[in-house]
Amino acid sequence: MTSHLPPRAGRRCHNVVNTMHSTLYFSPDLDREFGALGITDATPARLAARSAVLGAVGAGTVAAAFYNYNHELLAQHLPAVWETASPAAVLDARLRAVDATLRRLLGDGAVTSPEMAEAAELALRAAEACTRHARPLYSANADLPVPKAPHLAYWHATTLLREHRGDGHLAALLSLGLDPVEAVVSHTATGKAMSPRWFLASRGWRRSDWEAAVGRLRGRGLLDAEGELTGAGARLREELEQTTDRLDSAPYEHLGATGVERLTELARDFAVTAAGAGAFPPDLIGKG
Repeated sequence: MTSHLPPRAGRRCHNVVNTMHSTLYFSPDLDREFGALGITDATPARLAARSAVLGAVGAGTVAAAFYNYNHELLAQHLPAVWETASPAAVLDARLRAVDATLRRLLGDGAVTSPEMAEAAELALRAAEACTRHARPLYSANADLPVPKAPHLAYWHATTLLREHRGDGHLAALLSLGLDPVEAVVSHTATGKAMSPRWFLASRGWRRSDWEAAVGRLRGRGLLDAEGELTGAGARLREELEQTTDRLDSAPYEHLGATGVERLTELARDFAVTAAGAGAFPPDLIGKG
């Protein structure tokens, strides 16, 4: 298919749109809302927040859908968390947490602004072209009603776009032969991904798992002795992103060049404001 967009325009748009979706997983508002349900530990809270759209699923389903979590960690919390709170209750609490998070990070003025309403309209229009087949997290979220408030509609749309790209990204990872830990190790080597400390703490893997993945990637000629990407490794990462771009092109082609440019501009402004308000830990991204 011939693209009518500038190179990587969809990728750039997704990156800033996804930033707004991701604020939820670092939000104290999520902890408060889920704590009220009886989910007081951060790990099951965040697992439930993302997987509740799939229903009262167990560790196997989430390991498949999330890709880079250790099944052993998931089995400690799933399906047990659904005995504390139903998926429906979790989804309601998630939306309340989103409301509080966006108001806290962006301010009430931005939440009720014409720009927020415009961003929601553009992101929802892009999501009209998302496809359901082989995309479980996107498809499950697409079954949810669109919230009426523009800032909640915008977050809902960012979720659809994030999970649509993410589901396709997993197919690309499989096709290139990167397992869950190898995928993150190679991404971290670019300097643009979650740091090893955050990955190991949140995904349930051990330092020995990380080092074993480093060894496998070195054996394939993708990392050098210092753990940096080789030329082959950089080419593989770019092939991965290009394949993901192709699998995720439909929503941005549907929106069109002007719409993508405008959504990127609006989403970037919101993302910069949120980051400046402390949405993310300062050591989240990096190689250390």
